[in-house]
Amino acid sequence: MPELKLQHLLTLAELFTKGARYNYIPITTSSLGQSIHKSQQAASKHLLDLESDGYIERLRTGPRVSIRITTKGHVEMLKIFSVLKSSLETSPPHVEFKGVIISGMGEGAYYMSMKGYTKQFKSKLGYVPFPGTLNVKLKDKEFIEAKRSLDAHPAIMVNGFSDGKRTYGWVKCYPARINNSVDAALILLERTHHDDSVIELVSKENIKKLTKLSTGSQVTIQVNVKPKIS
Repeated sequence: MPELKLQHLLTLAELFTKGARYNYIPITTSSLGQSIHKSQQAASKHLLDLESDGYIERLRTGPRVSIRITTKGHVEMLKIFSVLKSSLETSPPHVEFKGVIISGMGEGAYYMSMKGYTKQFKSKLGYVPFPGTLNVKLKDKEFIEAKRSLDAHPAIMVNGFSDGKRTYGWVKCYPARINNSVDAALILLERTHHDDSVIELVSKENIKKLTKLSTGSQVTIQVNVKPKIS
């Protein structure tokens, strides 16, 4: 029994979106090609292959052609959906970063001590962070890209505020573990002087003293990208 070819998945999915599971739908190879970003010739070949393998049926009425997805085509797509759904739901709940501790500019201690932040940290993280942040320079491009992708994941949100003189930006928090021993939170700031190669972490205690780490120490951080949002 022939298996559904990878290059035909998009074509079959497009037919589903057009309502071809239960009804014959009129379609031209040129319009189908535009929908799947392929040439008219490629779309025509896809339909021929899908028909030959029993995934679709074609009905010709004069010059018009209508297409319906067969039960076989439907079952095959359900199998693929099941595999994708299972893969997405069982994906690891953490993103790993590796880097080297670097010295900060002291700004973290100032901002982390502001009441507009500390009240929210206490409420949302369960603690008021030690004043200051642990700054880690990421080692490789893969970790820098991973940091950029964090925005796509849900975060514990600490809202920005105003003290009447100036406004302060939001802080996104992600529960983290440092060297698999210290609980912390990786923070993304609305306003920061750091580029994407640096991550900042806060914790209930002084991380350096707790772990006996110092500037230049290598660290591994696991960030929970499926936190419980209260």
